[in-house]
Amino acid sequence: MGEPFGSERLFLTDEQIRQGIEAMYFAYRGLTTEPDRILATMAYGRAHHRAIHFINRAPGTTVTNLLEILGVTKQSLNRVLRTLIEDGLVESRVGKIDKRERNLFLTEAGTALEVRLSDAQRTRMRATYREAGPEAVAGFRKVLEAMMDNELHRKYQSLREGNS
Repeated sequence: MGEPFGSERLFLTDEQIRQGIEAMYFAYRGLTTEPDRILATMAYGRAHHRAIHFINRAPGTTVTNLLEILGVTKQSLNRVLRTLIEDGLVESRVGKIDKRERNLFLTEAGTALEVRLSDAQRTRMRATYREAGPEAVAGFRKVLEAMMDNELHRKYQSLREGNS
């Protein structure tokens, strides 16, 4: 079977890369299992979760900004937002500076759902990080950030710094 992925060599074989890709798929599945279960009871999917997550991270974000972050079509995002607004989880307000903009905010019910969804993920991440240790966590973050293209990395940094 050869060396495990993550060996100390600088050159990784196609099989080791494939194992890394598969590990990411399965890890993502593990990270989304509990939120998916919660969302299914409401007839929502991961697109709803991502919208709720990023509206929570950047209250007042514009629809345009959310489109850039999520990388989905306007039509797809509008379907998700329409449902979340109709269900009383998201509020859309006219922009204070530009009246054509719509600023998005979670309602109290939206915030409560976001907490339920993210609590499950934080619990899993906290336990995983604790088990892996600080060096592995730092390495993991470095790998994830290196996988982002420049524009996505800028968006990610902006969110980390509290900008929308």
